[in-house]
Amino acid sequence: MITAVDVSGTPGMMVPVFHQPKVGTTQSAEDYRRKDAPWSRRATLGTRARISLQLLGVSCILIGMAAKPVRSKDAVTIERIAHDARVQAALASLEKNADWITDEQVRLTEIPAPSFAEGHRAEALRHMLTSVGWKTEIDSAGNVVGERAGSGSAKDVVLVAAHIDTVFPQGTRVRVKRRGTRLEAPGIADNGAGIAALVGLARAVSDANVQTEATLVFAGDTGEEGEGNLRGIRQLMTTYKDRLRAVIAIDGASTDHIVTQGLASRRIEATVRGPGGHSWSDFGAPNAITALARGMVTFSSVSIPDLPRTTFNFGVVEGGTSVNAIPDRASVKIDLRSEEEGQLDRLEKELRTAMQAGMREEMSAAVPGSGLLEISYRSLGVRPAGKLTNDAPLAVAIGAVDKYLGNRSRFESSSTDANIPLSLGIPAIGIGGGGRAGGSHTMDEWYDTTGRELGLKRALLTVLTVAGVQF
Repeated sequence: MITAVDVSGTPGMMVPVFHQPKVGTTQSAEDYRRKDAPWSRRATLGTRARISLQLLGVSCILIGMAAKPVRSKDAVTIERIAHDARVQAALASLEKNADWITDEQVRLTEIPAPSFAEGHRAEALRHMLTSVGWKTEIDSAGNVVGERAGSGSAKDVVLVAAHIDTVFPQGTRVRVKRRGTRLEAPGIADNGAGIAALVGLARAVSDANVQTEATLVFAGDTGEEGEGNLRGIRQLMTTYKDRLRAVIAIDGASTDHIVTQGLASRRIEATVRGPGGHSWSDFGAPNAITALARGMVTFSSVSIPDLPRTTFNFGVVEGGTSVNAIPDRASVKIDLRSEEEGQLDRLEKELRTAMQAGMREEMSAAVPGSGLLEISYRSLGVRPAGKLTNDAPLAVAIGAVDKYLGNRSRFESSSTDANIPLSLGIPAIGIGGGGRAGGSHTMDEWYDTTGRELGLKRALLTVLTVAGVQF
């Protein structure tokens, strides 16, 4: 016989299902086949006709289901936003102004901006945002802040941030070399690509006069790199914390990842001090550099787990005054990172133990009575961890955008501006501005504009989906 059951989850959608009698009932399977089977010799022509119509009905329903798949609310929302006339104009602006965006990226990259000295680049960025119609200011942390009011409550804000500082020290020569679509210069991608995306998005929204429900805040923030300790984004959280709907950090170029987990990190400086002396007459006195090196080698053999992913790096070593002088001071800057805060506690303890062991080893090799060594530590920065769940509205929104654009991406963990809002329980992600890049944090850094439009469209649609568009 045939009955109808709901298998789609959609109210009113009923699908016919054929049922055979259960073994053990008064009608056996053999009886069913012999007497009642619709295709048996004893079945009437009318019975066969009814069954044929029933099968035809099933086929039509199944075909209809295949032709009209149920779409998620997010997919419908993305499509509605993407097909809005003003949003279409904004997307067109990104393509039309592609060369302008690249030119601004080059101009900003060639303005040196090491952490704690971002002022000149900040002024240039502020001028760019002001020229495309945004209300701007530079706050107490040196952040460039542009606002565009939404139609809803002023207490509802979506923050888009791109850090403007670089890892390269004062005096680094920065001149961008163009080789077709390839640009070469330190900082051209990290975060030249992110800042350029910020400027491009700001112009597109203004050119098309896109009206959002939430207020948009576009910020070029300071102190993301190195010892900056995320000072810019920390200030932005202080300013907007209670108003934030979401934070989107644009960092680098990649469009194949979404940072939803902020890595915990600690930056520490260890300094060893000793008596020093002349390399000839005081030979045998404890050497601060050698003690530091012994400690570094000892720590390098510490056990590092694969999961949670954990890393360390000795990034800067300094010490000594002359080739013929025993150094009386040496220091090293260490970066510790992990997906789990507990690992950092363990690593920092191991680091201090290893450094003490290095000093003891050096002292035991020194001439008795030639002096003592001591060690001190200084925190250079602490980045808290945080995580956005995969089913959070912000994660779902960018996933829907990626699906709409045909972009394949994955969730990742990293240390970015998103760390601070995530640690405060504020929805945040980190994404790239589009294009291709390599050699980050080196003098051979490069960026290729190929594919930039995908990253820009991805960022724009994500921002507008989260902020809401006034249709």
